Amino acid sequence: MIRWLNLRNILAAIAIIIVSGSIIYSRYLSQKIAKDEKQRVENWVEAQRTIMNTETQTVPPLAIKLIQENVDIPIIETDEKDSITNYRNIDSTRVANDVDYLKDKLRQFKAQRAPIILKLSDTPYIANRYYYGESRLQQEVRYYPIVQLLIIGLFITVVIIAQRSSYRSTQNQLWAGMAKETAHQLGTPVTSLQGWVEMLKEIEGASYIAPEIEKDVNRLLLITDRFGKIGSTPRLEERNLVEQVQYMLDYMRKRAGGKVQFIFNTHGEENIPAMISPPLFDWVVENLLKNGLDAMDGKGTLTVNLLHTATQNIIEVTDTGKGISKANIKNVFKPGFTTKKRGWGLGLTLTKRIIEQYHKGTIFIKNSELGKGTTFRIELNKGDV
Repeated sequence: MIRWLNLRNILAAIAIIIVSGSIIYSRYLSQKIAKDEKQRVENWVEAQRTIMNTETQTVPPLAIKLIQENVDIPIIETDEKDSITNYRNIDSTRVANDVDYLKDKLRQFKAQRAPIILKLSDTPYIANRYYYGESRLQQEVRYYPIVQLLIIGLFITVVIIAQRSSYRSTQNQLWAGMAKETAHQLGTPVTSLQGWVEMLKEIEGASYIAPEIEKDVNRLLLITDRFGKIGSTPRLEERNLVEQVQYMLDYMRKRAGGKVQFIFNTHGEENIPAMISPPLFDWVVENLLKNGLDAMDGKGTLTVNLLHTATQNIIEVTDTGKGISKANIKNVFKPGFTTKKRGWGLGLTLTKRIIEQYHKGTIFIKNSELGKGTTFRIELNKGDV
């Protein structure tokens, strides 16, 4: 129950209550105005009867007053055969410029309500029929709830956008703070390890160990550098994507075991230039390759397809692993989501952030099928980078 009590749902509930109340009250006012206008038209028709039946030159002042007071209710007068004979409170300019305008209005009035009939003679039967529409006030009252709904909808939209923007800003600051703090915490021990490695090289009999430890220390330095660049605007450099991706493939191939086949398709291209941040871009490729290896449980085929168009550089990473269910596809890039027994569920979240915020590209799951595998697709726009 409590989880539904958030700002968005509360605003939606308030909007529904306001609009519902407005619609009910507007209908009440509309019915009241319609009843009043019907009475006014009937009085107007009765005034017409009085004037027609007056045999003297003196017309009753009340009849004249009733006729003159109707300046807002549109009325069309017809004879007993429904041929138009007169009209009132209808735009004369429109009538003059459009021969069908008055006929259209008559059809509209007929659809709304029955006419008020003024019988002039029984034998032969002669009568005037008075069809009338809605006044401007009636129309405004009728459409007021719709206008109000649009205003409230716009207000809620602005609030939600502002809320999301604030949330994303806070989230970005949190990501940046965590990343920089991680880089800071790693910096001191890694620097110390570098010193120990140099000392280890000088110890007799340990020289063969030192290079391997140095590789791991350099790896830690790379990770520290990556985390240090999160939250700040990285410097983009022109690099060859073929070489950049090949380097990460070679790195992962050594750690994947012999049961995984790596395929790299460049479609004959040896140089595909792109503006990237090399440490962060390598991190993206590494995350996608690791994700594919985990999905395959150490055996299968991992394919990287690299191609480019006039406007985009495209990298596709395809594995032959477990696949992702349709229900989980929308959650893959969300922080904390993981299907692994171990892991924080942050790799793909950081990958998305690096591609979309720092490289102005897009990353998404092109396709995935349970039991057959998944394809991730990265699109880097040449003009934006």
